[in-house]
Amino acid sequence: MDTSSDNDLRDQRIENMKRLEEAGYSPFGRAFERDGRFADLSAAYEDGKRLRLAGRLVTRREMGKSVFAHVQDGTGRIQIYLKKNQIGEEAFKAFKYADLGDHIGIEGSWFTTRTGEQTVQVETWTLLSKSLLPLPDKWSGLEDVEIRYRQRYLDLIANPEVRKVFDARISVLREIRGFLNERAFDEVETPMMQSIPGGAAATPFRTRYNALSMDMYLRIAPELFLKRLLVGGFDKVFELNRNFRNEGLSRNHNPEFTMLEIYEAYGNRESMQTLIKDLILHLADTVIGSRQVGTEGEPVNLENWREVAYDDLIRERAGDEYFDLDTDAQRARAEELGCSLDPSWGPVEVTQEIFEKCIEKTLIDPTFVTRLPAELVPLAKPCADDESKVDVFELIIGGKEIAPGYNELNDPLLQRERLLAQAGEDAMRFDDDFLCALEHGMPPAGGMGVGIDRLVMLLTGSEAIRDVILFPQMKPRSS
Repeated sequence: MDTSSDNDLRDQRIENMKRLEEAGYSPFGRAFERDGRFADLSAAYEDGKRLRLAGRLVTRREMGKSVFAHVQDGTGRIQIYLKKNQIGEEAFKAFKYADLGDHIGIEGSWFTTRTGEQTVQVETWTLLSKSLLPLPDKWSGLEDVEIRYRQRYLDLIANPEVRKVFDARISVLREIRGFLNERAFDEVETPMMQSIPGGAAATPFRTRYNALSMDMYLRIAPELFLKRLLVGGFDKVFELNRNFRNEGLSRNHNPEFTMLEIYEAYGNRESMQTLIKDLILHLADTVIGSRQVGTEGEPVNLENWREVAYDDLIRERAGDEYFDLDTDAQRARAEELGCSLDPSWGPVEVTQEIFEKCIEKTLIDPTFVTRLPAELVPLAKPCADDESKVDVFELIIGGKEIAPGYNELNDPLLQRERLLAQAGEDAMRFDDDFLCALEHGMPPAGGMGVGIDRLVMLLTGSEAIRDVILFPQMKPRSS
């Protein structure tokens, strides 16, 4: 709309709108009662049956005293046929001023063309909403990635495959809720504004609560509130909602993202592994219809699951003797593998860098990585045979973390030590009320978080997180 060509097209459409108004057509009409959505109407096709439908005009082909056109709604397209001697000269003339992109209502009856296409013979038509700007690229597709993300509505109109991805996302969310409801999990809601952000190691977004004259934070995770519910007697809970982390944008990260968090009293890390495996297979079967997913370049076989200890993966990549080396030698080994290290990092951080940069991306088929260093997961219970490790898993699929799961730490004294060590000088990160809740007794429990955006990426074969978020965060346009 910032070019002379765009302005000319807009001016022409406004002129067409005035012509339609003169002919008695309201450019922004009222509700139109329709007999159903296009997919349902087509499925119930009956020759000669009368029907009412509404949608966006997307193609037209004029043939003298008749017009073939297509209208589209959120479920598909239907061909319509207008004949001058059937709808009348005035209505036929007015239709010439309908532009591609206009929403119209139709009354007519079904018939099938000689080529076998279901078509509606139009008896009357009405204008429901005038499109003042043209649709992208004459419906052949919208390829400008910047426009696709910034103006998702145009992307959805021009690229039918995009709608399929978001239909799959909608189905994933619906199936997750049904799957958990069938297993007696209760869906709950916990605060999105928190006075102390906790439950993960991440930088929060800060906001201001004027009525209380205090800073608040958009939550980075709901974990500490969900555990409070375990203390209060909810024994199987989940929350499916947004988290916010004030960090970078990338192909795998958006600062506002959707997480599923699940907690089960008297469960453990193993019960969470079983649950997430069953859930992902259920989604693959019901939503995708296949257990072969991922991208064309990195196909994923959901029939092939394995479990492997964190240290074993490090030894495979950094050498059998890696954990016998001193800190300087470990740093040297990590640098040989291509890692960039912060001078302040100790052995745990150096080793984790090897895992994240050299190992994680190689784990394509589903892999439960277990027995992580305790320093990395302060909210998890130590392994029974080694307190330097915690009883957790990280589920890696397609080279990305999809879900971490824990045997949850319910010892309030050890939890206090861990959180104090994690907070350091940052008192903002220390939630004393959560520790008070733990001291009232939290049952042993299994818990996990599932990154919904990454899971949808995996199932639909999408290569960037922006492709599965309707309105992803974007940098401001450059001037």
